[in-house]
Amino acid sequence: MARRRGFDRDEALESALRTFWQHGYEATSVATLTTAMGINPPSLYAAFGDKRRLFEESVQRYQETYGAFAARALTDEPTAREAVERVLRDAAHEYSRADHPHGCMIISAAVNCESAEVVELLRGFREATKAAIRQRIDDDVSAGRLPPGTDTDGLATFYAAIIQGMSTQARDGASLRELLAVADRAMAAWPVVTAT
Repeated sequence: MARRRGFDRDEALESALRTFWQHGYEATSVATLTTAMGINPPSLYAAFGDKRRLFEESVQRYQETYGAFAARALTDEPTAREAVERVLRDAAHEYSRADHPHGCMIISAAVNCESAEVVELLRGFREATKAAIRQRIDDDVSAGRLPPGTDTDGLATFYAAIIQGMSTQARDGASLRELLAVADRAMAAWPVVTAT
């Protein structure tokens, strides 16, 4: 007969997520994780596998919860401009919230990381967001809402860089007001269709 797990797996995963988010993958030890999760190492390994698999599950949970705002905005808004503006404004709110670590886990958790697998995992998520931004911009070029010669790849890279910079600024203590000002300035660079 299997022994019942003596802890709430969902709560433990949330604690692991926040620990990785706060300290990054490399700086988070198994001892730090087990303390935060309120479990012992054998329970961690039995429930989640090793540290890297726990991190991968934490990242997936982050994408489905705290980080889901970008995908929602890029799907829901009718134009690329509205979608990108909403991503930036929602990022300002999410990255500066007081009830969880500041910034974006996908952007900050692999800084100074020696694990190529972890670096590639997070890069993949960032590249997917940039590709989604580029697709929305491409759609607006096709619809005539942006000039035909728009460098859609360059524009997507620019806004991805703004998002990453906002995350770093939030981790450094930037306020919501300051981050919203960054979003406003970034949107001032959006290309316009000129009358012919």
